Amino acid sequence: MGKKNKRSQDESELELEPELTKIIDGDSKKKKNKNKKKRSHEDTEIEPEQKMSLDGDSKEEKIKKKRKNKNQEEEPELVTEKTKIQEEEKGNVEEGRATVSIAIAGSIIHNTQSLELATRVISLSLYLSLRFSVFPFPDNLKSPSSISNISQLAGQIARAATIFRIDEIVVFDNKSSSEIESAATNASDSNESGASFLVRILKYLETPQYLRKSLFPKQNDLRYVGMLPPLDAPHHLRKHEWEQYREGVTLSEKAPNSEGTLVDVGLSKSVVVDQVLGPGIRVTVAMGTDHDLDLVRQIVPPSKPREEAGMYWGYKVRYASQLSSVFKECPFEGGYDYLIGTSEHGLVISSSELKIPTFRHLLIAFGGLAGLEESIEDDNQYKGKNVRDVFNVYLNTCPHQGSRTIRAEEAMFISLQYFQEPISRAVRRL
Repeated sequence: MGKKNKRSQDESELELEPELTKIIDGDSKKKKNKNKKKRSHEDTEIEPEQKMSLDGDSKEEKIKKKRKNKNQEEEPELVTEKTKIQEEEKGNVEEGRATVSIAIAGSIIHNTQSLELATRVISLSLYLSLRFSVFPFPDNLKSPSSISNISQLAGQIARAATIFRIDEIVVFDNKSSSEIESAATNASDSNESGASFLVRILKYLETPQYLRKSLFPKQNDLRYVGMLPPLDAPHHLRKHEWEQYREGVTLSEKAPNSEGTLVDVGLSKSVVVDQVLGPGIRVTVAMGTDHDLDLVRQIVPPSKPREEAGMYWGYKVRYASQLSSVFKECPFEGGYDYLIGTSEHGLVISSSELKIPTFRHLLIAFGGLAGLEESIEDDNQYKGKNVRDVFNVYLNTCPHQGSRTIRAEEAMFISLQYFQEPISRAVRRL
C-alpha cells in the first residue's frame, strides 16, 4: 500500500509537471514575444537611420531639418512679441526723456488789465509808437489790479503746463534789436517788461512751497501769488511723503562731522550732500529708498528724474527777447527737432489724423494778441518770412469757435489737450 500511494503521488507530480511546463513555456513565450516586439520596435527606430534618402539625408535628419525650419518660422513671432514688450517698456522710459516745450508771447499780459488801466496804456502806447516806435511796459502796469490779474494769468498758464506735463515754458518779447539793447542799458525793476514779470511769477509757482521763502525774497509784486491754486506737481512733496528725488536749497550752516553741505529738502531734518556749495542754491537731491536722514546724499542734475525714472518733474522757465531767440537759445543739445505754431489762420486737422514725427524736443508756440504773424514781423531775423517757413506745421486747434476771440490761457488748454494723443503716438514710436 505504501508503495502504491508513493507511486500515485509520483504520478500526480508527474502529471503536474506538464502544467508547470505550460505555465513556464507560456511565460517564456510571452517574454520572447515581448523581447521580439521590443527588438522589432528598436528595429523600426534604427531602420530609418540605415535607409538613406536619395539626397543623402536620413529620414530622422529630414525630420530634424523640418523641425528646425518650423522653429525658425515660429521664432520671429516670439521675437516680435518680445521686441514689442521691450519697445513698450522703452516707450515708457522714453516718454520721460522726450520733452515738450511751449513758447508764449509776453504781450498776452496786456489782455489782463482793467478797462480803465487798459485805456490809459493803449493811449500811451499809441502815442509812443507813432512818435518813437516804442512799445513800453509802463509803471502803471504794476498797479495792484494789474498785478493781481497778471498773477491769475500766470497761475492759469502754470496749471495748464503742469497738467499736460510741459517741461519748459519760454516767454518771449516782441522786440527789435535796438529795443533789446535799450532795455539792457536801462534795466531796472520799474521798467521790467511784461514777459520778464510773467517769467518771475511762473518760476515762483513752479518752486516747491517749502523753498519759496529761501529762493524768493519778499517782493511787493508777488503778494497775490499766494492766492493762486497750487500746482500740486510731483516734486511739490509734503513733509510726510518720501520720493527717490527731492528739490532742496543749500544752507549756510556747516554739516556736522562732514565736509559736505546741508540741504533743506522739506523734511523734518536737513540732509547732507557730498558736495561743498554756497548757500541759497536750488538743487535736486537723490534720496534713494533708505529713510535714514543721517546718510550722505548726492546732488543730481534736475533732468535726472525725467531721463532715468521717466518722472514728470515740473517745468523750467526762461526768457527770450524775441521769437528767434526762443529757438537759438534752446537749452537742449541739438535744439528743438519739431516746431508747431498755433493760430486761427493755421491748417485745420483733427487731432486723430495729426501725425507728429518721432521727436526728442518738441516746441509749441502761441502768439500774442495779434498772433505769431506779428511776432515774426517784429523779429529782425524773421522779418518778411512766411510763418509757415518758420514752423514745421502751423495749426488751428479750435476751428469752430463760437467767440470771435480766444484768450491766450484758453488757447493753451484747448491746444495742449488737442496735442495729447498725437504726442503720445509720436513718443511710443521712440
